[in-house]
Amino acid sequence: MRKTLVLSLLLAPWAWAQDPCAAPAVATAVAQARTLLDQRKYAEAQAPARQALAMCPTHADANWALGKALVASSQNDAAIAEMSAALVKKADLPAPYLWRGYAYYNKKQPDKMVGDFETFLRLAPSAPEAAAVRQLLAGIKR
Repeated sequence: MRKTLVLSLLLAPWAWAQDPCAAPAVATAVAQARTLLDQRKYAEAQAPARQALAMCPTHADANWALGKALVASSQNDAAIAEMSAALVKKADLPAPYLWRGYAYYNKKQPDKMVGDFETFLRLAPSAPEAAAVRQLLAGIKR
């Protein structure tokens, strides 16, 4: 048991070199970005999300975190690009559809917003944001 633990600790850096997305620093940066988003520190959340993407360009959650921070900072075009990148990597994530929908809402592009919000509701019908999204859609579709 002890020999296995020592061996796994010695091989861990090699594994991270093979898959940088498995490095603890990536998870730490994404977690830090999420914490800052929860605290509504949107400008500050961008740095750890960008750091995670620099280490792991295929990390969909890092794209989502950066995109959400960008929507909240009124950088809608950049937010749409980040959410789209997240969805290319993981098309079944509901949150990028929600936040890309908000970016389209901010840009006054209701047709694209409606599509993203409807996909969000299909993927996460009982999400905490679902009621607000349904209400917003009801106002648009009148």
